[in-house]
Amino acid sequence: MFNTKLLAALLVATALSGCLSTPTQRGVTGAVVGAAIADATDENMVAGAALGALAGAATCGIELGLPPCQSSY
Repeated sequence: MFNTKLLAALLVATALSGCLSTPTQRGVTGAVVGAAIADATDENMVAGAALGALAGAATCGIELGLPPCQSSY
């Protein structure tokens, strides 16, 4: 089954992944994308947003090929 909302959320996440350079930016984007994916799959949007935010912010300390995070200080 093809889900347009899920595909759109994944495309937005992929497009933004290289532009985010602080833990806050990655966390907020993760929350938005997590909520969108949860909505598209008929899951709890709050839980999806929380997991997405955690995953987004955590990527600053892990080498995934993304640009390193800058300190917000």
